[in-house]
Amino acid sequence: MRIVIAEDAALLREGLAGLLTDRGHAVVGRCGDAETLLALVAEHDPDVVVTDIRMPPDYSDEGARAAVEIRRKYPRIGILVLSQHIETRFAIQLVTSGEGFGYLLKDRVLDVDEFLDALARVAHGGSALDPTVVATLLRQATATNPVATLTERERSVLELMAQGRSNAAIARQLWLTERTVETHIGSVFSKLGIPVSAEDNRRVRAVVTYLDAIRATMP
Repeated sequence: MRIVIAEDAALLREGLAGLLTDRGHAVVGRCGDAETLLALVAEHDPDVVVTDIRMPPDYSDEGARAAVEIRRKYPRIGILVLSQHIETRFAIQLVTSGEGFGYLLKDRVLDVDEFLDALARVAHGGSALDPTVVATLLRQATATNPVATLTERERSVLELMAQGRSNAAIARQLWLTERTVETHIGSVFSKLGIPVSAEDNRRVRAVVTYLDAIRATMP
């Protein structure tokens, strides 16, 4: 994969670059601020961007706003956002803008295999939401949210789908058979109104449908 990294902490930025290079990926650009990130993306047209949410000069939401801009201009590029803390508003905005998005807390990067797996899913149009972020979003469901119609088991399956887990991984974690997981996923698709489509990633659309409903209830 061709990757651009935006992270103001030099140690983490160079550590990620070294890790990705060692695994055979091409880090075509690295920087510590949002303005340079936008320039690098325009210059190199990467497959995926890894960016922190808070970067200079104000350390507020510069990286998140840059991610939104990248998604608007280059919808093909996958975006993996890293954050020290949960900031759900931008997670919802980015996930509902299209496929190929991930949101991980920085502690998750310490699990190298999990981080690399998440990055690969995002680059190929999938989702990779941090379990803590997903749990926070699920708690915001309201009676008007379509997820309110799901059973507790279906919600657990949807939560793991949002993390980007495969059917086999979901089955292992919930102590179910893969056939049972497939049945639950089919029910989730039905209740959320996700039709069969050869062009759309139904798993991502299910997650997006849920998050979009949450966004509609937020002030």
